[in-house]
Amino acid sequence: MEKKSAAVHGAWVIIGVCFLDLVVNYAVRLGYGVVLPEMIRDLSLSRTAGGSIFNAYLLVYITLTPLAGFLTDLLGARPVMTACAAVLGAGALLMSSARSAGDASIAFAVAGLGAAGIWVPVLTVAQRWFAPSRRGLALGILSTGIGLGFAVTGLLFPFLIDHYGWRSAWAALGVSALALALVNGSFLRSTPESSGHAPWGGDPGERPGPESPASPGMLSAVFRRGDFWRIGLSYLCVAYGLYGITTFMVDYARHQIGLPMETAGLLAVIHGAGQVLGVLTILPLSDRLGRRGVVLVSNFTIAASIGGILLSSGSVPLVFSFVGLMAVFYGVTFPIYGACAGDYFPKQVIGTVIGAWTPFYGLGAMASHWLGGMLRDATGRYDEAFALDALLALAAFALFMAVGRPRPRGR
Repeated sequence: MEKKSAAVHGAWVIIGVCFLDLVVNYAVRLGYGVVLPEMIRDLSLSRTAGGSIFNAYLLVYITLTPLAGFLTDLLGARPVMTACAAVLGAGALLMSSARSAGDASIAFAVAGLGAAGIWVPVLTVAQRWFAPSRRGLALGILSTGIGLGFAVTGLLFPFLIDHYGWRSAWAALGVSALALALVNGSFLRSTPESSGHAPWGGDPGERPGPESPASPGMLSAVFRRGDFWRIGLSYLCVAYGLYGITTFMVDYARHQIGLPMETAGLLAVIHGAGQVLGVLTILPLSDRLGRRGVVLVSNFTIAASIGGILLSSGSVPLVFSFVGLMAVFYGVTFPIYGACAGDYFPKQVIGTVIGAWTPFYGLGAMASHWLGGMLRDATGRYDEAFALDALLALAAFALFMAVGRPRPRGR
């Protein structure tokens, strides 16, 4: 790791490693929606079963992410992310050999175990390596990895599926995640202080020093604050709306609109490109405009975009356009909710707060898969499911309206 006098601050090494973590992590998570139509056909699954496989991932993920957040604060991001990247890879490899819904559920649950130790440590380590006034910039750069991971699946997976079968897509992801575990162990550092740095973007004269640990009183105060619960519930609702579209949009285009797989798969490319655009523009702006206002604009636009998809009546240009608009704010949603942890709560408990919010997100996503899949199986269309997605995204906007303004940035 570079010293303070080096031309490249160590924060940028951390950003590079974490970027790779997000590319692979979200290729596994969001790539499932691209592979799903072929898995349904090959394994003779219902849409409800397809949603349940994803929910096995999410159930493990939301159960263990709070623990991952606590361990990140206690042990540091490096050991947590190294171990969990290896587990993520094992889960993806198991998916490549699944022969039934049960096999796939177990395999994706293992992947969820690995993913539990990726997102929260990434958000935590980024907020520790960058000064508060530069967190939006850092998270914007990092979060392009989410969109890139999804875009890669939209470009690569249809080719792999057509030539080698859907199992090859999972095998490629598994090998990538195992390689990433070696990268994490070699290059990650949990805090700037441990490497002789001050956070990048702060006072040039600031000297790094030891960080005081979180006290029990500090942790209990987090859970007594009403804003903690309002933000968490808003996160639940917006996750419901976003995952209800993202997981099923390729299947919607393939079987309700009637597009070929190559064209339907382009939705993932558009989704990924929209995410990159959003995180590179909107997240840095949030440093200047304030996180609260950006969250409100984002949630409202997501609700309107989902409503546009619903009202498009299968028009391909409209569906693709509204998916792209929704994706701009999809990419913003998860890092900006995570950044709220640093804005509203002390830095010593950032990992714990993000971890504690993750079950809200996971419950929203799980509910959207079960209800969305059941509504599709019962009606033969996605209209009712998408309408519910739009309503929950609007509820996320209303809940965040009740959140107060963040505390001053001084630490």
